[in-house]
Amino acid sequence: MSAEARRAMIVHAVLPLLMEHGAGVTTSQIARAAGIGEGTIFRAFKDKEELFDACTAEALRPDHVLDAIAEIPLDQPLADRLVEAAEALGAHLERMGALMGALHASGRHKLRDPEQRLKDRRGSWKGDRRESITAMRGAVVELFTPEKDRLRLPPEQLAALFLTLLFAGRRMAPDDDAPATRQVVDVFLHGAVEAQ
Repeated sequence: MSAEARRAMIVHAVLPLLMEHGAGVTTSQIARAAGIGEGTIFRAFKDKEELFDACTAEALRPDHVLDAIAEIPLDQPLADRLVEAAEALGAHLERMGALMGALHASGRHKLRDPEQRLKDRRGSWKGDRRESITAMRGAVVELFTPEKDRLRLPPEQLAALFLTLLFAGRRMAPDDDAPATRQVVDVFLHGAVEAQ
């Protein structure tokens, strides 16, 4: 297994542990979850902090949600497509929130050495977040495109509005409620699509 593949395997094994235990997760728990010896952790990562940074970066990546949105069939009704997208985006936000909340609650309030971390990465958290949102918006644009002749606004604007509504709604809603998601989508579409 290559060093990069080993790092990825460890990160994927550790993410659920971090969500459960936060920064208090032990190297013994990490090794058991990854099916490796404790020493292998430190051959792949300089220390636990570097591993936590890699886990955080993985949780923030939009790849999983982009793949889920790309798999939504474009021949189903627009409302159904948007509900599926909202559920995928909601799961992504919940995963990020669970990790960040667990790390924060366990005392890991900020990056160990933010300046060095920014030098080590190609960009910043803000730049990565902007790229992530741009990619998600592009994926949602594709969901609107088959109906572009019936839309009151261009697909790009509707995708941006839809994401804003979803992200704001997630902050307000106490639970993930599928019927409520359907209602939000229906209300959104009432203003977005020309009546037939």
